[in-house]
Amino acid sequence: MNAGSERIREIVHSLRIFSRHSEAEIKVVDIHEGLDSTLMILQSRLRSQAHHSAVKIAKEYGDFPHIECYPGQLNQVFMNILANAIDALEILRRLEESPYSHREPTIRIQTKQLSETKVGIYISDNGPGISKEVQPRLFDPFFTTKDIGQGTGLGLSISYRIIVDQHRGELRCLSAPGQGAMFAIEIPTSQTAPPAEGPRHPPP
Repeated sequence: MNAGSERIREIVHSLRIFSRHSEAEIKVVDIHEGLDSTLMILQSRLRSQAHHSAVKIAKEYGDFPHIECYPGQLNQVFMNILANAIDALEILRRLEESPYSHREPTIRIQTKQLSETKVGIYISDNGPGISKEVQPRLFDPFFTTKDIGQGTGLGLSISYRIIVDQHRGELRCLSAPGQGAMFAIEIPTSQTAPPAEGPRHPPP
């Protein structure tokens, strides 16, 4: 009972973070709190199940101050990308069917301060990867590689608009078949200051 009560408390806390941040206004927040609350909400999909192994989460959070952003929209981006990563790992989790059975299904989340005016969030998986032919269409509305009825093709398109249009940042995918995929999010630390000029920062 105590363990169940604690789990309910954690889930309610995570949902409150989402609801508190749902207002369409700029706020100064800890993006790590948003990432953790998203992982908590997705926890049921990360646990081991019949014929499915658990997904390991590797966190490498950088040490930087709270940033100015639209928290509700940014949390939605995290949700879309993490849910897609879990979907991509399905082939690894069906151990008896997977050609990658030697891999432990893993999602890696890295955050780092790239400069005084920019931070990066990098979400990667060690799944089957994305072909070069598909990558240019990833952020197109209604484009999906999932089976009919399993995806709308809007998650990454909406995420792109949130990062690029609302946060004046960058969202890109780096992947190769058999090598997993990384989604790189880079946004200014302030949405009220003029956008910083400078070269792109490569992902770690």
